Amino acid sequence: MAEIQERENKTPPPAKAAKKKRELFKWSRVIAALLVLILIWWYNNYTLKTTKVTLYSSKIKAPMRIVVISDQHATKLGISNKSICKRIDKNEPDAVMILGDMYTTDSSWDLIQKPIDLTADIVKAGYPVYFVSGEHDTDLKYIEALRKAGAHVMDYKSEKININGNKVCIYGIDNVYYSETFNLFNEFDIDEDYYNILLAHIPNYKKFADFGADLTLCADTHGCMVQLPFNMGPVFYSDKGEWFPEFKDMDVYDKGRFDYEGGTMFITSGIGVSPMPIRFNNRPEVVIIDIKPGK
Repeated sequence: MAEIQERENKTPPPAKAAKKKRELFKWSRVIAALLVLILIWWYNNYTLKTTKVTLYSSKIKAPMRIVVISDQHATKLGISNKSICKRIDKNEPDAVMILGDMYTTDSSWDLIQKPIDLTADIVKAGYPVYFVSGEHDTDLKYIEALRKAGAHVMDYKSEKININGNKVCIYGIDNVYYSETFNLFNEFDIDEDYYNILLAHIPNYKKFADFGADLTLCADTHGCMVQLPFNMGPVFYSDKGEWFPEFKDMDVYDKGRFDYEGGTMFITSGIGVSPMPIRFNNRPEVVIIDIKPGK
């Protein structure tokens, strides 16, 4: 009898038990919400998507496919080389274009080695690699390592190649800024018998449209990191220092396809999360561009 009475004394009053249950439920919801936010953040910053683009040209006799990657900004915790290579291999391109900023200025050599290894792995898999540097990945030792790995370093060079019977000319520039007098015709002659591809880390729509390559591939912008839903554009356009630029009816060259007379500029939003992992609605990407016969 005494034991029963002791247990009854230890049983909390109903009101106190209900309060404790409410507190537990409240904190469970807080923890669940935090877990959901962490998953959303991780998905937006550290999962790789494939962006597919199809273009047509009367210069093309047989379909060809190129892969575009850029802005890895190598970190220890970033998307792995293995994941990138797997995505490339799955799509079996005819060539791979790497558009610079594959590591960040002042990175340790361990991190610089990561894009070198990535380039070597892509070449070993049998895919030709064409590379232009950005404003970060300019170390001469790094550039030489890429050459030794088998990459075609396109530092103000052009190269005429054959892809599936198509005559293709690839041009590459390594500008980190453009003067008012910048003119690609001072460096290159466009051969209209070739399908011309220009590689440039930093976009310059007007100058590239004037040059008139059939396809211009650019990077650098990171897609402005945070994109509004429903194709409403970036939150902040760093090129012009403007918030919500689409609402101001500005010309915004942040990511994706921008046509000009006789050609197309495509800007990839890249792979890395520099300067910090704040991507939203703008996941890291590997771009697959299919170029097919047509007009």
